[in-house]
Amino acid sequence: MKIIINENERGFLIKNGIYRKMMMPGRHYIKRIMGETYARVNIAKSVEVANIDIAVLLRDKEFQNSVVSIDVPDGYIALHMENNRIAGTLKSGTYCFWKSYREHSFKLIDISQTDITDVTPEQLRLVSRDLYSKIEILDGEAGLLFFDGKFKRMLESGSYYFWNNMQKVTYQSVDLRVQQLDIAGQEILTADKVSLRINFVCTYKIADAVKIVSEIKDYKTQIYTLTQLALREYIGKFRFDELLEQKDSIAAFVLKQLKSKQESLFVEFFDAGLKDIILPGEIRDIMNTVLVAEKNAQANVISRREEVASTRSLLNTAKLMEENATLYKLKELEYLEKICDKVGNISVGGGNLLSELRKIVSVS
Repeated sequence: MKIIINENERGFLIKNGIYRKMMMPGRHYIKRIMGETYARVNIAKSVEVANIDIAVLLRDKEFQNSVVSIDVPDGYIALHMENNRIAGTLKSGTYCFWKSYREHSFKLIDISQTDITDVTPEQLRLVSRDLYSKIEILDGEAGLLFFDGKFKRMLESGSYYFWNNMQKVTYQSVDLRVQQLDIAGQEILTADKVSLRINFVCTYKIADAVKIVSEIKDYKTQIYTLTQLALREYIGKFRFDELLEQKDSIAAFVLKQLKSKQESLFVEFFDAGLKDIILPGEIRDIMNTVLVAEKNAQANVISRREEVASTRSLLNTAKLMEENATLYKLKELEYLEKICDKVGNISVGGGNLLSELRKIVSVS
């Protein structure tokens, strides 16, 4: 049987399942009746022949001279470069590449060390994603790095890469910016057993990211509970009326209590404030009634004050008219003029009173 091996191909002669030799480009004859078969491969790709192990092929001197081989040991990968350009990565194993058209070189990388230090991010793009992990820490955050559950070091904002080997790599992000914690809907009794609902807020910043994660479980719950207890301590000491008179001092008391505990919580408190005091329905109705009564009383006082002022003004006017006859006459004429302007006709006893008034005014 005649076969032709093309320029970009190589053939492998197999007789009765045993490798015999490599066939170069050209015309070849296969004796099938003698149990001869062949395999054909493209030399643009890595050497991979079905049912023939690479170690068997490497016994052939002609094959050895035609390929570049590399053995990647366990715990390593190899960067494969063709003509000084990265072509891919190789896991542990033996590989052969045809050197007819391209130059091949390799860089062994130790992946038994978890940290990736000798590979650039550009090179990592060609590495199989299952071989490494990527950790990104955002601005304003710190990353706590753990190997097999043990704290290793703190990471600043940026991107980090680690090999996936026998060590399990995990991390935890911690927000280092100023944060706000809302204490909403707290039901608290005053000293006289009035139930109030309090909405409170405080702002803080983490001072030690490592200790707050390693020594405190759920630090936000700890801060919430501490604030809640401080509110209960302060409000429970006062009667309802007393509390309303000094509600502005609640925030200062709570902030002082929080600051006294900030070192043990590994945070720094900046501010605290009372957002709302929500009264029970019946108390709110009573307060509204009291408020309406107070406003009515204020309105009455204002009304009485205006009446007194008006009466005083009338009294002063009457005194002036009593002392000055001309002024009295002018005031009298002023009222007559107003009557004449607003009334058309007034008849009294068959006469026209309005005409008579006009005559009086005209004479005056």
